[in-house]
Amino acid sequence: MDRLHLMSVYVAVAEEQGFAAAARRLHLSPPAVTRAIAALEEHVKVKLLNRTTRHVRTTEAGQRYLDDARRILADADAADEAAAGINTEPRGHLTITAPVLFGRTFVMPGIVKYLEQYPETDIAAQFMDRNVNLLEEGIDVGIRIGELPDSSMRALRVGSVRLVLCASPKYLQQHCLNHQHGLPQKPEELLSHTIIASSAGNSAMGWRFNVLKNSKAQKEKTLRIKPRLTTTTNDSAIDAAVRGFGITRLLSYQVAPQLASGELEIILSEYEPTPRPIHIVHREGRYTSTRVRAFIDLMAKELRSNPSLN
Repeated sequence: MDRLHLMSVYVAVAEEQGFAAAARRLHLSPPAVTRAIAALEEHVKVKLLNRTTRHVRTTEAGQRYLDDARRILADADAADEAAAGINTEPRGHLTITAPVLFGRTFVMPGIVKYLEQYPETDIAAQFMDRNVNLLEEGIDVGIRIGELPDSSMRALRVGSVRLVLCASPKYLQQHCLNHQHGLPQKPEELLSHTIIASSAGNSAMGWRFNVLKNSKAQKEKTLRIKPRLTTTTNDSAIDAAVRGFGITRLLSYQVAPQLASGELEIILSEYEPTPRPIHIVHREGRYTSTRVRAFIDLMAKELRSNPSLN
């Protein structure tokens, strides 16, 4: 019985949450995957997976075994790479995560370039607008926007983005210049305007601004907004703003195409909070695999060279 093989099959099933998906990932037949999991559970004498007609989930013991199996497989890969030498070609599977719009716009081009450059690799890209625990969810590399909490993750800063207020020229002309409400000069005046909020972020109802204190130092102030439109995606908030419905607030990279085309304009830029850093993060180990190092190096170069992020 090849213990490492059984572990690799188990990790794939647990991460994909399904036997068929794991079989596709490993280029095995579904029966072969089923037999491997049965053999592993028979060997350890513990039920590792709960199976239903729709989902496969780890048991409590299975989650502990999953964490250990990932570590053992990573160490085995690292030992192979050390024996082969530092110049070995990247090969194997990577799981990457990033925010949805950021991943689609800035990360996917780098992923494609990486896969073209290293034909023995494959990548699962998980783009989602939520905090992802890399260790618990079996993810190798993440791109994070915002200050990082203290953790065991290694982080490489590759840029920053602004949190901007924006509206279409149509809205600014029709609803600001030609009506009783002028162009907002300070954050409090936003309460007299039509607000579009996206709940994809964590502050849909409270917007923070930097304001001058004693004409010198800056302090942060939170304005509780009353949006007329609240949407669950950033894309739809952008669309509503482009259509001239109101003022929205998003990260600068999310509206970079609309700002460049003139469909949206930034307002109250002097009150923007401190720019948010962009980091590439990965799980810390004794040393990083060749495929992870190569991906981080390529992605860092791509992101640092993009003027929208620096």
